[in-house]
Amino acid sequence: MKFLVALILMLFLIPAKSFAAPVPLRGVIEGFYGTPWTFEHRADLMKFCRANNLNAYIYAPKDDPYHREKWREPYPADKLSALKKLVNAANKNDVRFIFAVSPGLDLNYDGQKGEEDFALLLKKLDAVYALGVRHFAIFFDDLKDAEGRHHEDGKRQAEFLNRLQETLREKHFDVEPLLTVPTEYYRLDMVQANGSAKNYTADFAANLAENIVVLYTGDGVVCDGISDADFDAACEIYRRDLGIWWNYPVNDYTMTEDGNRNAKLALGAIENLPTKNVQAIFFNPMGQYELSKIALATGAAYANSPETYDADKAWDAALKKQFGKLAPAMKIFALHSRHMENSWAKCGPADAPDFAAAAQANDFDALTEMIDDMESAADTLLKKLPRKILAECRPQIEQFRRIAQADRLAVKSLQTKSLDPKLELLREEISRHEPDAILSEKAALKFIDDTINLLTR
Repeated sequence: MKFLVALILMLFLIPAKSFAAPVPLRGVIEGFYGTPWTFEHRADLMKFCRANNLNAYIYAPKDDPYHREKWREPYPADKLSALKKLVNAANKNDVRFIFAVSPGLDLNYDGQKGEEDFALLLKKLDAVYALGVRHFAIFFDDLKDAEGRHHEDGKRQAEFLNRLQETLREKHFDVEPLLTVPTEYYRLDMVQANGSAKNYTADFAANLAENIVVLYTGDGVVCDGISDADFDAACEIYRRDLGIWWNYPVNDYTMTEDGNRNAKLALGAIENLPTKNVQAIFFNPMGQYELSKIALATGAAYANSPETYDADKAWDAALKKQFGKLAPAMKIFALHSRHMENSWAKCGPADAPDFAAAAQANDFDALTEMIDDMESAADTLLKKLPRKILAECRPQIEQFRRIAQADRLAVKSLQTKSLDPKLELLREEISRHEPDAILSEKAALKFIDDTINLLTR
């Protein structure tokens, strides 16, 4: 009895946030452009999700033709067989397999063609239902023309979704409510200059069934975070709690010229997300499956306890668990490959902030120590990383070593106040490899460029 009383008292004395509830629907969305993951990747992801207490996976690879361009066509028998195995792997690991279709490119809503398209989509979902899928998503994202305009009708889209959900759930009592992504799927695209909802968003929100889960990406497509206030503002537009499609660590917007790789890797932690009322969150990964696990593990830590999440602790824990003895070297490399930014995207923690600060202060001792660590880490990773991981990042690690070597020459040049000619040659070599490998643009790489600019005035 004394033990029971003590236990009850302890439960009341522990702060409530220690029992922060997880996001109900939390997982990974394979929604990137480029080469889709293999079956082996996806099957392994189901185990990863179980180990990290993620409970859902959305199948939505943009470059699967049967998901998007050829959405009307049924999956061939071999593709259905592979999907069946994947569904079984998901069920075995207590992961909800959510099958998504993106029909918006040419979906007809009205007349005979509209009825035909509705029947074709329903037939496609029925075929996947037969594999054991009970969760479905219909996406209407990325439908803008070259001028950034779209011509979608929010009311018709919503009514289509409502009818599809009603029909599916009448046929199959165990189908869960749909998930969707609207055409205006980030908040700043949903609202006009005066803050009121645009016509499309207002119509879509007003007509959509209440139990359909709406995913959005934040204030932008790839943005630096979603504060609680930002999230509340987006939810207010829809008069419901939204789900989040989070575009980190996805890096498909850094595609190399040959379309086969991504120039920069997003190896940081998930950060700056809402602490309450999130109903669903899905992290969009990189084409590099193994390296995506770093950020995905931190995302799992966030999704399981948004109110108590510590990004730095989660990142350190993920690196240690995934890389073991190689974690210190991997952390040095990953520090320089976390922040993703271009003219329209900005996300992820800053690259190598300590290096950037030391460069700004001309702290040559600190810089030299960090450069030593960078070169050592690059050599270690090139020699000891498992083959399947090194295959995803060899160009970046080799570039990392070049940058470290150039940083060393930059320090020497600043100390002697004379530009070492080898520095310019090495910078040219780095430039030749930048289409395939980008790192540390505002830290270690910037230090090289700043040094050359300073000493060639």
